[in-house]
Amino acid sequence: MKKVEKRYWAADDCPITAAIDVMGGKWKPIIIWALINGNRRFGELHKLIPGAAVKVLSRQLKELEMDGIITRTAYPEVPPRVEYDLTDKGKSLTEIMQSLSLWSQANVLERI
Repeated sequence: MKKVEKRYWAADDCPITAAIDVMGGKWKPIIIWALINGNRRFGELHKLIPGAAVKVLSRQLKELEMDGIITRTAYPEVPPRVEYDLTDKGKSLTEIMQSLSLWSQANVLERI
């Protein structure tokens, strides 16, 4: 008998899957966490996330921007300066991220 896997395509089917599609991924939660306390430049984010390749970090930032979680502000200076910040939609994730942090400290990090 062939097993049929159900995939969720809309938030109506599974709201958690829809949320993970937006803020999930290896680096997106870390980017969001880093921006909770204010804007950061690309270089600062890269230093905070040393395991992320420049190309991957750039792609994750573009995806977060397309989903309305962050804004990208480019300043016409030499050398160019680009800053990333959370939008109001992104800031609405603060409580969720803090709850995940507390859960992790109580249930995951205590074992390490």
